[in-house]
Amino acid sequence: MLCKRRVKTTISSMHIIETERLFLRKFTVKDATFILELLNSPKWLQFIGDRGITEILEAQDYIKTKFVDNYEKFGFGFYLVALKATNIPIGMCGLVKRNGLENVDIGFAFLPNYEKKGYASEAAFATLNYAKTVLKLQRIVAITTQENTNSIQLLQKLGLQFEKIIDLAADDRDLMLFGINF
Repeated sequence: MLCKRRVKTTISSMHIIETERLFLRKFTVKDATFILELLNSPKWLQFIGDRGITEILEAQDYIKTKFVDNYEKFGFGFYLVALKATNIPIGMCGLVKRNGLENVDIGFAFLPNYEKKGYASEAAFATLNYAKTVLKLQRIVAITTQENTNSIQLLQKLGLQFEKIIDLAADDRDLMLFGINF
């Protein structure tokens, strides 16, 4: 059962999802500076892995191949999370159909200065609501490393339950698989 939380979400033509403090929108190549910073942040490198993105042009290509292609292929993907008050990008949250997983996966990552402020929780609750009510998905999963206790806690707060340890070919670590049925 999806954990109930008072997060009003609205959808506009520019923003995919809007909450009380945040909006989530599609990434564009103009977000390359931000994505370069996020992909090289300490927790991204520790828990998600080094993507080898060290230059703006590589970041632009990453956005095109990892985000824009998914929007076109599936109608959803990872979204840039920005503060409504300032329009400052602070992280990403969204849905992805990964090779090796049967179901759509929710994921999130935030810059260090914006952790522990409830932004990840707010964005993730709204994204689950979007998946259920707009995309009409029946099930969402999530993966994380066993060492990523913050991610595990958030997934449990969202109502996802641990199901099993899996091994994805794209990752050389054992991953915890969480899931929720709507």
